[in-house]
Amino acid sequence: MTVDRDLVLALEDLSMFRLTPGEREDAQAWLQGVIAYFDRLGALDTEGVEPLTHVFPLVNVTREDEVVPSMDNELLLANAARVKDGAFMVYRTVE
Repeated sequence: MTVDRDLVLALEDLSMFRLTPGEREDAQAWLQGVIAYFDRLGALDTEGVEPLTHVFPLVNVTREDEVVPSMDNELLLANAARVKDGAFMVYRTVE
């Protein structure tokens, strides 16, 4: 795959960035280097190599869910700017 000026311009439009002509040339060279590196990786013999999802052998490291008593609602709402019906009252953000 070759990274040309048209591809850089398309990526610029997709990312909503505006690059200077010099930055476009730098981006084109950098992207071409990335593609060349992936081409080198693609040429490696990976026959018999099992795919990895993590470098380290991780198992589920989350804690078990436990039902525990909550804090007092009045204490939680003590510093709230506005409260209504025992809950924080916030401004509407979606109509």
